[in-house]
Amino acid sequence: MPLLIDRKPVDNDSWQLVEEAEALAQAMARGGDLLLPLALYLEQREALAGYGGRLGLRINGDDDLAPLLAALEVFSLVAIEFPAFRDGRGFSLARILRRAGFAGELRAVGGFARDQLGYLQRCGFNAFEITGAYSSADALRALNEISVHYQGCADDPRPIYQQH
Repeated sequence: MPLLIDRKPVDNDSWQLVEEAEALAQAMARGGDLLLPLALYLEQREALAGYGGRLGLRINGDDDLAPLLAALEVFSLVAIEFPAFRDGRGFSLARILRRAGFAGELRAVGGFARDQLGYLQRCGFNAFEITGAYSSADALRALNEISVHYQGCADDPRPIYQQH
């Protein structure tokens, strides 16, 4: 599954997804970058307090962002799940996180469409886990297909009439 980070293809992902409490102790002993669902992080945050590696969260549109927003500095990565291309809650989550000051990697994961890549980037995503039937090269082309934007967004908050 191709991964793009900051418009560059990445061959190996340093983040290991840990989805169960039983596997967390082993993953912490191995070290490295840990990606956890929000519920698991909240359940295990005391045990994770002294962890020496980087931490990331995997969230979806059903999650309450309040605990994440209260501890943004703890996380280097937030992966937002798109269960289907028609579920737009991930766009809103990205904007909320960027407006709150999250400066780390913001990764789109799951069922987003190629046509949505440019809009995802404008909402603040800088990483994309490509699971569709298109390649990294095609995804990179999709990021540049729309050259004029009327509204301001995460990459440039000024509306078009203030850009020139």
